[in-house]
Amino acid sequence: MKTFEELLDTTYGKPGTAKRNNFESQAWLHTLCSAIKDIRKENGLTQEDLARKLGTKKSYISRIENGKCDVQLSTLFRIVEVGLEKKISFTIE
Repeated sequence: MKTFEELLDTTYGKPGTAKRNNFESQAWLHTLCSAIKDIRKENGLTQEDLARKLGTKKSYISRIENGKCDVQLSTLFRIVEVGLEKKISFTIE
């Protein structure tokens, strides 16, 4: 039986390779988009409610939550801090 890390190495290559880096970036994007959706729902907001708070369209919120578009960092902060009334922070290692 293989570990999860071994499966990742076999499927996407070793850490630092282009294919592995792309997979990990997409995985983080999916996690972040899911978190935005979960927090929105916890706050009792629809996509339309959130869009209205941010002055954008429901379709844009949907694309973000489904990982279908790249989001600028400033937009991400605005969604979380203005739209969802939460704080966001990052750690760079």
